[in-house]
Amino acid sequence: MKKILIAIIGILAGLYLIYPSFGIFELIPDNIPFVGNLDEVTATFLLLSSLAYFGIDVRDVFGNWWKQKKNPS
Repeated sequence: MKKILIAIIGILAGLYLIYPSFGIFELIPDNIPFVGNLDEVTATFLLLSSLAYFGIDVRDVFGNWWKQKKNPS
């Protein structure tokens, strides 16, 4: 049951990112400064977290690059 719920959350988040303004589905209007994109940020977080739950961890794409840049030795 938990896997199904996480999969549904991931699918909905992905659909929201593909087309974020389904008319009434726009949670926060994008023309509000600094706050307008919080719904897209939340959807991205939910999508990446659900992918990580199923073993597709793309959250650390720049992890090795960032570690090498901080510690060049």
